[in-house]
Amino acid sequence: MKPFDILGLEDTVMSKQNVTAKLRIWRGVYCSIITLGALAFLLSFASLSRFSFKSLLGNEVLCTHVNHEAATGIQNEAGRTLEIVIQKIQQELDSLKDADPSSSASRLDHGAFLADILGLLESVQASLPQCEGNEQQNGANITAHPLVKAKIQSDEPANFFLREEIRKYVRIKLNRLGKQNFMGANGTFTSIGHACFTMKEELEEYMDYDIGEMCNDDWRLAQKLMVHGCDPLPRRRCFARAPKLYSSPYPIDESMWKLPDDRNVRWSHYRCKNFACLGSNATRKGFFKCADCFNLTDHEMPRWVKLDSDDTADFLISDVLDIKPGEIRIGLDFSVGTGTFAARMREFNVTIVSATINLGAPFNEMIALRGLVPLYLTINQRLPFFDNTLDLIHTTRFLDGWIDLVLLDFVLYDWDRVLRPGGLLWIDSFFCSKEDLDYYLESFKMLRYKKHKWVIVPKLDKDDKEVFFSAVLEKQPRPFR
Repeated sequence: MKPFDILGLEDTVMSKQNVTAKLRIWRGVYCSIITLGALAFLLSFASLSRFSFKSLLGNEVLCTHVNHEAATGIQNEAGRTLEIVIQKIQQELDSLKDADPSSSASRLDHGAFLADILGLLESVQASLPQCEGNEQQNGANITAHPLVKAKIQSDEPANFFLREEIRKYVRIKLNRLGKQNFMGANGTFTSIGHACFTMKEELEEYMDYDIGEMCNDDWRLAQKLMVHGCDPLPRRRCFARAPKLYSSPYPIDESMWKLPDDRNVRWSHYRCKNFACLGSNATRKGFFKCADCFNLTDHEMPRWVKLDSDDTADFLISDVLDIKPGEIRIGLDFSVGTGTFAARMREFNVTIVSATINLGAPFNEMIALRGLVPLYLTINQRLPFFDNTLDLIHTTRFLDGWIDLVLLDFVLYDWDRVLRPGGLLWIDSFFCSKEDLDYYLESFKMLRYKKHKWVIVPKLDKDDKEVFFSAVLEKQPRPFR
């Protein structure tokens, strides 16, 4: 058995007490160091916060700070320097223009390089902060505290949006070299519909893409924006999606009265996924205004060339064209349909552009695949034709009793604008309630057109509560004033 050492135990206790005392001393030192470090950190953070707050205040703080004069002097000096550089580059470009046109390619490359540098410098010059409210009054500078000074809202539309692609699109694009273009403008003013500002989230979703890559499959979102007044939509810098297995369309002698190949349409966001489904009308397809439009053989082929009965609001194409023999050559069909009116008019050597949107079915694709010209256009937009250019405007299944009377006035006046003197306005089967008929008829009479055909018949499926109205009206020449 090992003997118990009393002296060794005392030495051990003494050494432990010494270590404890040393630890207390070091603990005090460490606490002092940590306290001083925390205090230094807080002072640094406070200084940094003050600096960052000044930075975040931007140009307004810079213009109203105590050292305002020095900051303004620096900005003015930078602006003057930029102006001098721009002037020198402009002089060099002018001298290159006056040089021999048959000069070497290196001279042309030199000019292109200078033009690029000039564009960048002008962008920097435009982005320099402008100080406001610093005019001298009675020899003294009037300054205001940045938190008290009233904020001035920018009128630039780009500042309303967060998505950078929208901001870049709506900004004015100045011409290269600072000269007017062949249209007499100093820049290009790209535009969007005013309702785009009330549909900010939807528009920014529409403009969310990678430049140079495939666009999202969002045609339905685009149409929603257009229908609700965000029209025109901004252009995009991405590639539109196309059908994966696109095949050549049928020859023109077959395509007019034959359903197209299903592979030539993107069927996303449609209830039907092929033309057979659309033609059979076997399901609720979401386009009640034209439920039988894809039934080319039974429903579409007889239209405008054969009458079902004498008590009808329909007119024959031949009868309408006989009103102005040989004068009707080009026109617009503003309707919901698959282009059958344009197909029939083509047989009479009349070219018709079909304006419609894809209301639950691929109407635009169908019109194009038949070999006709679709115009993807909503009722919100001014017609993209010049004044007095069209021979005929035809409309059916579109302008009905749902339309506001003031909107109808704007639409009819726009149609009058593009219709030439002597041109025909064909209102085809406009329907509304009997109570509202007189109001709508007054809108059409307001045009003061010559009446060639004017028919009102009851709409049989509505218990005699609604009526059809059809007319062929001729625009009269108006003297210049």
